[in-house]
Amino acid sequence: MTTTTAATPTATTGQTGASALVHRPGRWIDNWNPENTEQWNSVGKAIASRNLRWSIFAEFLGFIVWQLWSIVVVQLPAAGFTFDTGQIFWLISIPSLVGATLRFPYTFMVPRFGGRNWTMISAALLLIPAIALGIAVGNPSTPFPVMLLIAALGGFGGGNFASSMSNITFFYPQREKGYALGLNAAGGNLGVSVAQIVVPLAITLGAVGTLNLPLAGWIWIPFILLAIFGAYKYMDNLSNAKSDFAASLAAVREPHLWILALLYIGTFGSFIGFASVFPKLIADQFPAYSALHVGAAAISLAFLGALVGSVSRPFGGKLADRFGGAVVTVAAFGVMAVGALAVVWVLPVGNFWAFLGAFLVIFVATGVGNGSTYRMIPSVFAARSGVRDAHRNSGSVDTQRKTAAALGIISAVGAYGGFIIPQVLGLSKTSTGDYSSAIFGFVVAYLVLMSITAFFYLRRGSSVAGQRV
Repeated sequence: MTTTTAATPTATTGQTGASALVHRPGRWIDNWNPENTEQWNSVGKAIASRNLRWSIFAEFLGFIVWQLWSIVVVQLPAAGFTFDTGQIFWLISIPSLVGATLRFPYTFMVPRFGGRNWTMISAALLLIPAIALGIAVGNPSTPFPVMLLIAALGGFGGGNFASSMSNITFFYPQREKGYALGLNAAGGNLGVSVAQIVVPLAITLGAVGTLNLPLAGWIWIPFILLAIFGAYKYMDNLSNAKSDFAASLAAVREPHLWILALLYIGTFGSFIGFASVFPKLIADQFPAYSALHVGAAAISLAFLGALVGSVSRPFGGKLADRFGGAVVTVAAFGVMAVGALAVVWVLPVGNFWAFLGAFLVIFVATGVGNGSTYRMIPSVFAARSGVRDAHRNSGSVDTQRKTAAALGIISAVGAYGGFIIPQVLGLSKTSTGDYSSAIFGFVVAYLVLMSITAFFYLRRGSSVAGQRV
C-alpha cells in the first residue's frame, strides 16, 4: 500500500533499504527499479500495470485520430468533395508522414515532463485535429490545401506511440518487456480497427444514403477528455526515466539502430500503411463490399485487417520473449511475402474473399513482426554493451537510457512506412491502372528484409551470436 501527501515525500510501506519507493508531489516516484525482485513483487508490478492500462487507452485514441482520414477519404465523394486520386492518397498518407516525424521529438518528452504529465499533454493535443476534421468535412467547398493541413494535424496521434512506448519500457523488467510493450502497442494499434468500425457506422446512422461526416471527428472528444483525466488521476512520473540527448547521440551511432529501424519499416510500417489504405483498396477493387449495410448504418470490412494485426502484436512479443525476436521476425517476413504474393495472384481473379483472406495473412504477420522486432531492440542494445544474457538482462543504466532513446527513434523511422506504402500504391494505381506492381515490389522487399534479419541476428559469427536476441 502507498501513501502520499501534497507536501512531503513518502516511502512505500513494506519495503526496506534500496528497494523502498519514494512518492513525491505531482505523482513522481523515486528509486524505481523493476529488476529488483522485492520491489517488483511487493508494489512495482501493480504500479506498472496501472500505468500500462491508461497508457494503452491514451495511445488507443492517438491511433484513432491518426487514422481518421483513411476512413473519411472514402466518403468524401459522397459528401460533395471532388478530389482526384493523387489528392486522395495524399490525404491518406500525410498523417503518417507527420506522425512519424513527430515521434522524434516525442521521444524526449517523457524525460522532460514525466510520463504521466506528457500523456496528459499529448492526449489534449488530439482535440485539435478531431475538432478541425469535424468542421472541415462539413463543408464541401473546403479547399484541398486546408484539408491537407488538417489531415497533417492528425499526425499528433502518431507521435504518441514513441513517448508511450519509451515511458512503458522504464516500468517493466527486461524479462517482461516484450509482452508489456506488445500490449501497449496492440492497444494503440487496435484504435485503427475500432475507428474503421465506429466511424462508418456513426456517419451513416440514420437514413441509408445520408452522411453526417463531421461526426467522424466529434464523437471522440469525450473519450479524449477521459484519457486526460485518467492520466492525471492514475498515472505516475518516474524520476529515473532518462533518455537524454547524449543517449540519443550514442544510439544513432550504433549501426544496429539503423538495421532495426529498417526492419521496423517492414513490420510496423506495413501494418500502418496497409491499414490506412485498406478501405481505399477495397472501395476501388470491390465497391460492392466497401460498405455493407447494417440496418440504417454502414460498415466496411476493412477494419478486419487492423483488428487481426493489432491482436497478433502481443503474441509476437510473447513469442520473442520465449524464442528470441530474430527467429520470430524472420518467420513473420516470410509469411508477409507469401501473403503479398497471394494478393498479386488473386487480384486478377476478382474474388473478394480470397483477396481479404490474403490480406489478413499479411496483417497477422505484420502484427507478430511488430511485437518481435520491437522486443529485439532492448536485447540487441544490451548485447552490444557486453551483457552476457541480453535476452533477460537490460544492462547498465546507461544502456537502458540508450535503449529508451533507440525505441523512440526506431518507432519514428518505422512509421514512415505508413507514408511510403500508400504513396507507392497510389503511384502504381495512377501509372498502371492497378496495384499489382506495387504489391509485387513489397514481396521482394519482405524477402530482402527476411535475409537481413537472418544475416545480422541468426548467423553464426554475428556480433550478437548466441544471445537469442
